[in-house]
Amino acid sequence: MQGLQLRAWKKFGGRPGPLLIVVMDGVGIGREDESNAVYLARTPTLDRLLAACPHTRLLAHGPAVGLPTWGDMGNSEVGHNAIGAGRVFDQGAKLVNRQIASGGIFETDLWRQIVDRCLGGGTLHFIGLLSDGNVHSHIDHLFAMIRKAAEGGVKRLRVHPLLDGRDVGETSALEYVGPLEELLAGLCRDKGLDYRVASGGGRMVTTMDRYEADWSVVERGWRAHVLGEAPNRFRSASEAVRAIREQEPGIADQYMPPFVVVDEAGRPVGPILDGDAVIFFNFRGDRAIEISRAFEEEDFQAFDRERRPDVLYVGMMEYDGDLKIPARYLVNPPAIDRTLGEYLAANKVTQFALSETQKFGHVTYFWNGNRSGYIDEKTEIYVEIPSDQVPFDQRPWMKAAEIADETMKILEGGVYRCGRINFANGDMVGHTGNLDAAVVAVEAVDLSLARVLKVVEQTRGIALVTADHGNADEMFTVKGGKRIVRTAHSLNPVPLIVYDPGYAGEYTLRTEMKDAGLSNIAATVFRLLGFEPPDDYDDALIE
Repeated sequence: MQGLQLRAWKKFGGRPGPLLIVVMDGVGIGREDESNAVYLARTPTLDRLLAACPHTRLLAHGPAVGLPTWGDMGNSEVGHNAIGAGRVFDQGAKLVNRQIASGGIFETDLWRQIVDRCLGGGTLHFIGLLSDGNVHSHIDHLFAMIRKAAEGGVKRLRVHPLLDGRDVGETSALEYVGPLEELLAGLCRDKGLDYRVASGGGRMVTTMDRYEADWSVVERGWRAHVLGEAPNRFRSASEAVRAIREQEPGIADQYMPPFVVVDEAGRPVGPILDGDAVIFFNFRGDRAIEISRAFEEEDFQAFDRERRPDVLYVGMMEYDGDLKIPARYLVNPPAIDRTLGEYLAANKVTQFALSETQKFGHVTYFWNGNRSGYIDEKTEIYVEIPSDQVPFDQRPWMKAAEIADETMKILEGGVYRCGRINFANGDMVGHTGNLDAAVVAVEAVDLSLARVLKVVEQTRGIALVTADHGNADEMFTVKGGKRIVRTAHSLNPVPLIVYDPGYAGEYTLRTEMKDAGLSNIAATVFRLLGFEPPDDYDDALIE
């Protein structure tokens, strides 16, 4: 870690105690009305901080976090990348857009290998999230690859769509399934191809688990996509969506059970077999790693695969750069270097990272620039609190209390000078669309925050309280006089609050920076620890 030495900031040398960065995941600043669970919640801690402490607003979406347009909502991956990197790097959606627009993705040796394998008799399979949410994937990327495969002479193609209802409208599946089926049918009709949807299911119960929270989610996807097995069997994906909605009125797309499409004889139309090629078309990594492991690992123990087909498996991007998952991918991920954590480790600043399972990877892997494992085991400790495996709106307090307990112990221990924690409640419960539960979630965070801040004060430290994006701050919209439940992230800014009980005027928070975003936090952290930030980091918010 040479070349990462930091200079002292002459204006302020830091406090005797630790600096704690608190990420209230999904707690943005929205309209003060009945759609805003943050506004509706009883939050005496946040109210006190906003009344008494220096604070400002930060952008957490669009180009501020490396996404293509200001209409693109932020997410936890890019948000934690931006906080940890201290600079804005072009993210997955932007990188894939560029490669598809230029045609570069189709000029690679890997794309040619995929096509050649299918020209030799294999089927080309696409698995991924079917929506235009632009958080994990985009339907336009899938359509472009399907059309290119047809141009390249691929005769047989199958799509295994995962239904969203989380980053887009909660019951919008047919808005995406319909055009997909139309595209496939048109290619079959006009070019004599065999292109069909083969299986699918809701993203929260099929395939897209993360952080090994619930491997049964991946197993259900494996059985549907690979083995052609699922309790629900229909003649088309659109029929599956309509029938499941009739069977389970009110079900959100993200929770739809897995289904398999079958032919006239009841046989699955597209199980994945030896000789096939598989493209997992999500560009975001956290929910793509486990299914990639299921396809690629020889010694796989998470569940019984029954059979592992000999396929060419390809990711849209590399989902884990350290573990090299997957082995083959179409678009290079952002190359994030010299992160906040790397600089602190190089300067022997002891650090800890802590969250529950649902966000543990965000305060470690994403925070560290998409890097697995420790930067320096001698100076760091990472603590994971296992998440409950129940729907989040049924237990909206989640593990906030346990996170607070462990944080307080670590702070009181006096070993670590800088810490980062994530309260997942506002985001995970916000995604359920349950307003009442989201209110409870925010209140649980506020209560736990109060407990943590007491120890920050006792240890003569500082806390930076912020969020990575909005969610619970916009639980529904109104259209035509009707409430439309929102389960997606918001485009709202997020707070940044400096809680410094020992403050004596040594520095000033810059509130006039209209374009300040999450990437400005890292330089601020350096200064609060008594260091000058690296010259190419985005500006500090204190001076």
